[in-house]
Formats: sequence, C-alpha cells, structure tokens
Amino acid sequence: MKRNEDFSSSTSSSTSFLAHFWSSALRAKPLPAPSADTSVRTNSGDGLVRRLGLLDLVLLGIGASIGAGIFVVTGTVARDTGPGVTISFIIAGASCVLNALCYAELASRFPAVVGGAYLYAYSAFNELTAFLVFAQLMLDYHIGAASIARSLAGYVVSVLELIPALKDNIPHWVGHGEDISGVLSINALAPILLILLTVVLCRGVGESSIVNSIMTVTKVVIVIFVIIAGAFKVDVSNWSPFVPHGFQTVLTGATVVFFAYVGFDAVANSAEESKRPQRDLPLGIMGSLFICIALYVGVCLVITGMVPYQFLGEDAPLAEAFKSKGLKYVAVLISIGAVAGLTTTLLVGLYVQSRLYLGLGRDGLLPSIFSRVHPRRHTPIHSQIWVGIVALILAGLFNVHVLSHILSVGSLTGYSVVSACVISLRWKDKTTSQAYTRFLSKRGEGIICIVIIACCGFAAGVLYRFGASFIFLIVVAIIAILSASALHFRHVYTDLPGFSCPGVPIVPAVCIFVNIFLFAQLHYEAWVRFVVLSIITVAIYAFYGQYHANPVSSDTSIIYHRAPAEEAQ
Repeated sequence: MKRNEDFSSSTSSSTSFLAHFWSSALRAKPLPAPSADTSVRTNSGDGLVRRLGLLDLVLLGIGASIGAGIFVVTGTVARDTGPGVTISFIIAGASCVLNALCYAELASRFPAVVGGAYLYAYSAFNELTAFLVFAQLMLDYHIGAASIARSLAGYVVSVLELIPALKDNIPHWVGHGEDISGVLSINALAPILLILLTVVLCRGVGESSIVNSIMTVTKVVIVIFVIIAGAFKVDVSNWSPFVPHGFQTVLTGATVVFFAYVGFDAVANSAEESKRPQRDLPLGIMGSLFICIALYVGVCLVITGMVPYQFLGEDAPLAEAFKSKGLKYVAVLISIGAVAGLTTTLLVGLYVQSRLYLGLGRDGLLPSIFSRVHPRRHTPIHSQIWVGIVALILAGLFNVHVLSHILSVGSLTGYSVVSACVISLRWKDKTTSQAYTRFLSKRGEGIICIVIIACCGFAAGVLYRFGASFIFLIVVAIIAILSASALHFRHVYTDLPGFSCPGVPIVPAVCIFVNIFLFAQLHYEAWVRFVVLSIITVAIYAFYGQYHANPVSSDTSIIYHRAPAEEAQ
C-alpha cells in the first residue's frame, strides 16, 4: 500500500514538473510600448546610456563585419571559383540584405532594449525558443572571439617583426601559439589583447565607440587605397574566363563567403544605446551592409585582375599579390589593415556578447549578477568581465581553430529565427483572436508552414551537397513555395509604423530557406553541435531557467537616459 502511495506521489511530482516546464517554456515576453524615447533601467538603479549616433552605428556594423577576411577569404575562395568569386560575394551579399531587412524591421520595432535575436524570439514565440537561440549564438560568439584574438595576436607579431631588431626573435608561443597536443595550444599575447579590449569596453560605450571608429576608419581607408592602387595593376585578360569551373563553384563559394558579412546584428544589439533607435538602427544595419558589399566586390575584382587566380596564395593572398607586382609597401599596409580589422571585429564581438548576457540577466534566465549596470560607467561590467574571461581562457590555452568548423551554426539559426519572428509578429495580433479550425489555430497553421519551409531548405541543402538528382530539388522547392503561398494567402499582415520589411511573408520565407540551405552545407560535426547544445540548453532551462525567468520583471522600469552632452543641451 505504501509502495503504491510512493509511486502515486512520484508520478504526481513528475506530472507537476512537466506541466510547469511546459507552461513556462511557452511563455512569451509582452511587446514593448512603441516609444522611441525609452530604455530599460535595471534594479541597480542605473541603465545604459544613449550615446551612439547614426555614424557610430554604421561604423559598428562595418567593424563587426570587415576583418582579416577581406585580406584572406577573398583570395582563398578565388582559388576555387576564379574571378567568379565576385559573383559569390554579390550573391551572399544579396542574401544578407534580405536578412538585414528583417533585422532592420525588428530593430525599429524593439528600439528600447538590448537582446537582438533572443529578444525577438522571446516576444514572437516563447521563452524556451529564445533561450535556445541565445545558447547557439553565444557559443559562436565565444569561440569566434577566441579565434579572432589568436589571429590578431599573430598579426600583431607580424607587424612587430617589421622592426629589424625583432625579426625572428619573438618566440612562437607569444603570438602564433605553441601546440602542446591536438587541443591545447599556448598563446601569451591573445589574453593580453583581450584584457585591454575588455578594459576599454568596461570604461563605457563612448570610449569603446571611439576606439572602434578610429580603427574602422583606418581599415576602410586602407582597403580603399588597396583597391585604387591595385586597379592600376589589373590585367583584364586575367578575368577571362570569369567562371572557369562552372556556376556550381560560384554557389559553393557564396556559402563560404556568406559569413564574411555577418555582424550587422551587432547594430541591432546596440538598440538601448542608440540616440534615435527607430530611425538610426535600420539605416545603420543597411548602410553598413552595403558598404561592406562594395568593399568586398572591389577587392575581389582587384585581386583576380592582378594575378591569375591559380597563383593566388593561401595564407595572405592579397599581400602576396601586391608583392608580386613590386608593391611591398602596400603589403605592409595590408598587415596594418588586418590588425585594425581584427581589433574592431573582436571589440564589437565582445560588446555584443555582454549585451546579450545583460538581457538574459534581466529576464531571470541567468543569475541577476549579469543584469547589473555600473552606476557611473553605464556598462554591464559584470557581463563584460565574464565574456572577457571566457574568451581569455579559450584563446590562451586552446587551439580554437580546431573548433572553427562548428562555427556559424548560431548565426544561421539566429538569422532564420529572426526572419520567422517578422512573419509571426506581423500576424500575431490579428490571428490570435480568430476562431480555431477543427485541429489547430491560424497561428499554429502559420508556424507549421514556417517549419516546413525550414525543413525544405535543409532537405534542399543536403540534396545539393550530395549531388542528388535535380528533380528532387525541384520537388522540395515546390513544397516550400506552396508553404510560402499558404503564409501569404491564409494570413492578414499588419502595417507597422517606422521601417517595415518589404514583401512579408515572402522575403522572410526566402531568408529562412536560404539560411537553412547554408546550414546544410556545414560540416556534419556542426549538426552534432547543434543537437548536443540544444539538449544541454533544455536541461539548464529545466533545472534553472523555468524557476527564475520572469518576462515581466517587477524590478524593471522604463526610463530614458541621455548622454551628458545631450543633458547639457
């Protein structure tokens, strides 16, 4: 009898746990009031301060996107695609423009608070989806920051070795890394650089914005100079044939260079520190992206015109191209530009991470220490230090390049969810009040269509990757088109004040399909990482997040902080 009572009690406890988990996981964050002049103040009594203007946001987006990739990736991809690498960058850029349109709408709609893709998913879908998006993005950011720090250390050493007294006298473990085993690798300079950048970020967004602006302007000027100098050495015969290995190599190249554009989401994550977020965030996102596209296309045309694509180097193709033309001084400028590019990419990456932790700390999904903002510096100093420590450990002790093939999962996942959020938030208010069909609501029907589009994108990517018959690709594409058509004809979409993504739901549906198509091109270990991290994240949420999260926190008030200069005015 007692055993039956214990069994009944255990069953009841399990049922209660699952019921609480399910109800918590499906909670959504209320949409913020449509006001441009608001920001969030945490229980520390102080909030982030609005210091960033439109130019700051544009430079932030460029700083996040243009790194050493413009000096390396352009050449390495050109070895496989030929001069057609220019088309690869245009295709990838066009895809990113569609994603940026979705980001721009949501950044305009959520101008008051930090969070980016996490915040959008929390409002459009539910708490668990938002937490999963955060986890996937954060692992990308952590590994990416450590990898960039090690690359930056290597470039800094290369620049220092331009001094004759230091050439070949700097130990390998200082900047380039000394491998101990397959995973462990000692690098002394990378942690020092991370400490310096973390200190800059802790001092305030104004100081970090100044550093980012100076470094970004420096590298953009160098890139423009490189394009102009190289244009005089172009031999147009090197552009023929323009696509020597077929258009499929161009598409494959587009999947690789797609990641050279990621970074415009950093602008969306600066919402709470923008002076005029509803106007400037969309302009900052789109403006920085178009500038990046122009710079990449210019470099591609120059590098493939100067040297036949077959002879481009692998490690530093742009620098080697100029050396082969006798322009060694330009190669030195390229090294300096790479240092500036990596510095801004790393600085913005650390900045974005701390703001994401700040958002989760405020919502209770992480300990409250992450929600604290320094009362004088107006920076999430605890989150910033935590981000710096994680990057410092990874960069100083581990060969993070071994983990590079599991990167980009978070970016593609986040971009896909953001596109889905645009669709959901446009018809959310008008469909929730409609009557249910026999089996599911209009909203449920829409979410199923979105999931089908994503599944079709993955199926198309797998079929393309393994060379399946073109007929199967057509079938998958037709299913995706029918699902997008159902989204278009079965729902009513609201018109929003401010910036609106055009072509909803078709444009976001195309974004989802393309992003998941690219996801399928990643290494299979990236798929494993996605599944394993998702399981771990659900477990963390089950045992911590569901009991502490509060979408409508009582200790959060709405307040507008002006920069000191504005207050004086």
